[in-house]
Amino acid sequence: MMRDRIIGAVALLLAAVYLYATKQIPTLEIGDPLGPKAFPVLLGIALIAAAILLFVETLKKDDAPPVKAPREDLRYLWLIGGVTVWTALYFWVFDHAGYLLSTIVYLLVLTAGFNRGKWRANILTSVLFALGSYILFVRILGVTLPKGVPPLESLSSAVDAVWAFAAKAIRGG
Repeated sequence: MMRDRIIGAVALLLAAVYLYATKQIPTLEIGDPLGPKAFPVLLGIALIAAAILLFVETLKKDDAPPVKAPREDLRYLWLIGGVTVWTALYFWVFDHAGYLLSTIVYLLVLTAGFNRGKWRANILTSVLFALGSYILFVRILGVTLPKGVPPLESLSSAVDAVWAFAAKAIRGG
């Protein structure tokens, strides 16, 4: 459809503007040679790749036989509204509960709703994603994420302690 092509083209344009804006970030002569540009540039490249894939997908749809669109169903509107409210609540408690706890609970509720009855997979997905992304951002990329208010901060502190112990053991010390 023409509307899908327009969305793909606009997404590509926005991604290009974003990538151009990242080039405007000043580079310091001292310190990290990549500076603050590395992550935004990688994100901009990923956005452009996603926009191109979206545009290619719209071209493939034109070759497929037309499918009658399903009737708007009130359940989908409730689903979208529920996810929106849940996400807003996640943002609201993010600083107080900390990244790990709020992300685990947020993802667990979402996966329980979309993947009903598969509690083991839902729990593993929620916990492993939150832990993996916490380690990636805090320990590898050096991003500061909220740990939460006491006593909730003990979860992040425990992960930090385990990471420090594992890193020390790997280094042989």
